[in-house]
Amino acid sequence: MTAQLRIAVIGATGYTGGELLRLLSLHPKVKICQVVASNKSEGMTVSSLLPNLSKIIDTQLLPLDIPSIAKEVDLVFLSLPHTQSLKPVADLVSHKKLVIDLSADYRLQNFEVYEKWYQTPHPYPHLLEKAVYGLPELHRAAISKSELIAVPGCYPTVAILQLAPFVAQGLIDPSSIIIDAKSGVSGAGRSPALNFHFPEANEAIHAYKIASHRHLPEIEQGLDLLLSSNTTTISPPISLMFTPHLIPINRGILSTAYAKLRSDMDSPDIENIYTNFYQDEPFIRVFPQAERVNPRNLQGANFCDLSCTYDPRTRHIISSGAIDNLVKGAAGQAIQCMNLMVGFEESLGLTSPGLFP
Repeated sequence: MTAQLRIAVIGATGYTGGELLRLLSLHPKVKICQVVASNKSEGMTVSSLLPNLSKIIDTQLLPLDIPSIAKEVDLVFLSLPHTQSLKPVADLVSHKKLVIDLSADYRLQNFEVYEKWYQTPHPYPHLLEKAVYGLPELHRAAISKSELIAVPGCYPTVAILQLAPFVAQGLIDPSSIIIDAKSGVSGAGRSPALNFHFPEANEAIHAYKIASHRHLPEIEQGLDLLLSSNTTTISPPISLMFTPHLIPINRGILSTAYAKLRSDMDSPDIENIYTNFYQDEPFIRVFPQAERVNPRNLQGANFCDLSCTYDPRTRHIISSGAIDNLVKGAAGQAIQCMNLMVGFEESLGLTSPGLFP
């Protein structure tokens, strides 16, 4: 790999794409060679649409030209809407480029599951077998050897991480899992819509896509992989309840997960399970008090904050998890994967703490 990794970002002017550019501009070992946006933005400058990047990235937005990108860069990030990454990813893989896709198009391993939840056929099922799910804490070795990474969704990132220690060790009843999650408005993307208009979203909270959110099968798949790796416990595939809510903040997710333990445990043992499982993880922070887990503390940071409480009366664990949906839930995690793919230090360019207050 060259001293400066040559990068292209496709779909650069949405919230996730803009966050990718912000974080990449701080990375000491990359060079942003191409920034690609939609046809309506072609020819404009990056900073005209992302004014926070003025005097930092003032390059021109280019049209999508796969041969040109393949000729100029080593690695490509795609931050396109779901279904729109399908062909560009396949084309870039055929050009033998390293590819990191932030859409859902290559996250689900089963093309039939993808077709069911995204209501469109998957034209490249063979690439689903090649794609590695980009959750470094659980798939670090595979990521470091892969040429195609499917970055997890924001809700699945925190949901899988908060439950992974218990699922991997077969400590919970997999049929008992309930996840209640709240996300800021930026999770809906930058395109205007009535529900996200300020008078509609401010001072409001509501559940949406109950029992039908597209991240549900992704969470189940991520946890099933852990369940199947535990040879001491035989369980049916995970079937869980997941309810997302929209809350009036710009960034952040707070996820609360409930699950019943297979046998009684003491509260110190619960805390030790988290601490031991994540003791060597640079971006996982475990707190004894759930009140410390707050997305306010994670704005702009690549950390995932976790806490777990045991309720002996019901024999349930109650886990709290928080991330910045645009960083650990998207752009930061994508860069974490990039670092692993090319042999950089995993935390390079990602060590900034969250803003406070």
